[in-house]
Amino acid sequence: MKRAAFLFLGVFAALAGAAWMLDRALPPPMARFENLAREVTARDGRTLSVLPAAGGIWRLRTRPEDVPPPLLALLIAAEDGRFHSHPGVDPLALARAATQWIRAGRVVSGGSTLSMQAARLLEPRPRNLRSKLIEIARALQLEWRYGKRGVLEIWLTLAPQGGNLEGLRAGSLAWFGRAPAALDAAESALLVALARRPEALRPDRHPEAARRARDAVLLARAPEVASSAEIALAGAVPAERHPLPRLAPHLARQLREGPSTLDLDLQRGVEGIAGEALQRLPDRVSLAIMVSDLSSRETRALVGGDWMNPSRAGALDLSRAVRSPGSALKPLIYALAFEAGTVTPDTVLDDLPRRFGDYAPENFDRAFQGRLRIADALRQSLNQPAVALLDQLGPLRLASAMKAAGVLPRLPPGAEPSLPLALGGVGVTLREMVGLYAVLGDGGRAAGAGQTVVEARAAALASAILVQPFPGGGPAGIAWKTGTSWGGRDAWALGMDRRHVVGVWVGRPDGTPMPGATGARLALPLLAQVFERLPPAPRAPAPQRALALAAATPMTDALRLVFPPPHAVLPEAGRVVLRAAGGRRPFTFLVDGAPLTTDPARREAAWIPPGPGFYRITVLDAEGAAAGTALRVR
Repeated sequence: MKRAAFLFLGVFAALAGAAWMLDRALPPPMARFENLAREVTARDGRTLSVLPAAGGIWRLRTRPEDVPPPLLALLIAAEDGRFHSHPGVDPLALARAATQWIRAGRVVSGGSTLSMQAARLLEPRPRNLRSKLIEIARALQLEWRYGKRGVLEIWLTLAPQGGNLEGLRAGSLAWFGRAPAALDAAESALLVALARRPEALRPDRHPEAARRARDAVLLARAPEVASSAEIALAGAVPAERHPLPRLAPHLARQLREGPSTLDLDLQRGVEGIAGEALQRLPDRVSLAIMVSDLSSRETRALVGGDWMNPSRAGALDLSRAVRSPGSALKPLIYALAFEAGTVTPDTVLDDLPRRFGDYAPENFDRAFQGRLRIADALRQSLNQPAVALLDQLGPLRLASAMKAAGVLPRLPPGAEPSLPLALGGVGVTLREMVGLYAVLGDGGRAAGAGQTVVEARAAALASAILVQPFPGGGPAGIAWKTGTSWGGRDAWALGMDRRHVVGVWVGRPDGTPMPGATGARLALPLLAQVFERLPPAPRAPAPQRALALAAATPMTDALRLVFPPPHAVLPEAGRVVLRAAGGRRPFTFLVDGAPLTTDPARREAAWIPPGPGFYRITVLDAEGAAAGTALRVR
């Protein structure tokens, strides 16, 4: 007895060892299973975009948990009723198939289990006895290696669904336009039936045959779906194939596979806005739109252009194109000026013709507004005040703030930052500009490590000034700014609310002019439409937060000399009126350290130079602050 037991164990061990060696020597061919379509998902896991596998096959990995339980029940009832009780091969089914074959002289039923079908899907072969024997061996091997769940995953991933569709996720998306988890019993049954004869049962070509096959699967009456089977019989089969998801194609091509931070519903809505706009735009004019989360800086929606339209350079992601921002940089200049204390929103200035060396900027309408508040100068996007502020700050200060915000200022080779930066004399991308406005809307904080680009109070003031109604109507409480580059080459609109920042660019990819184009006309209406798509937020509106922050951190208008300007040269001796701004009364004016006799409550003092020469002008306020400059009298 013991000898027989040892002999049995020895034989069993030898067979197991031989099986293990064969398994290692002849592993299952998993190449088709691993050659999958590339899939990019939205932030909630839903399919955003799919790129086909090699050979143009739409093959998506489908796990058992990806499909509803009734579908698995239908599949097992229709194809392999003893799936959970056999080791990969069902001897009873094989015996039945062999008996029917002998009696009928032809194949009546195949006797294939789901494991054997999985083996055939991995390695398609001619339907003959030799192939059947190989399938039997492979089925045992697959169950040994991967278990029941692994076998189901292979079948669900490779099951043909008609045409170039493989796998039940691809079939569900193509025939019903949604993920398999949302399928009902009748829809599930159609996909199960399609796997048997995918071309003969295609519902778009053979609807009646597809309906009959679906009903036959339903009538297998898996207990989990029996109650809904009769109702489902009356449903129609799909008449056409849905295109597989192709949202955010530019971003999907860059990611190639895996999760994204995009919001699928928002992305679909923004693409709809872009598609309608592209139909109205002239030939060769394209656009790019980006929506970013204000706090996390994650991208929620992105349109990179008119996908694959050759007349609009559709293969290029125009959100990465380097373009001139026009006036869109001005809010940062004003925020930096508020931080420096040189001005406040209520500071009054003169918008008059002025030269800065050999640079003489003009406003967009070539007119000048005279005296007005700083806040109004920003809202009206006047050029002279912006250049004057940058002249006080220094172009290098603006360039360094741009870099801190993640914007790489692209200048001509060998060029240094200069005053034309205020009006768009630099190359930036839409992605960078969205990040820059996120800095202004998020308390001056840069992305990542949270480096401070500009003080929170200054960023809040600039943002609050930009809160204004959309000219053509739209949501309230949005801070926005437009920009138009020289020659109408680039039309910009950027905006932010308390949760999102949105950027829109319109232009020709080749950089040629668009006569008459402006950011207000082309880009701003699209900005308003995108904000209408964004969900409302429960917190206090952005302008209230910005004004509250500004009130909590009051800014003092810094003391400065308005006249004479720095390093002025007066043509001849005569009466000169010295003027100060900012600071706190009373004031004391000094020339070369000697005080002038004047009314201390006034912001100006009269002085008559004693003759040609160099003089130092200084003004002191009640806080002891001082401002001064040197001048020359000829």
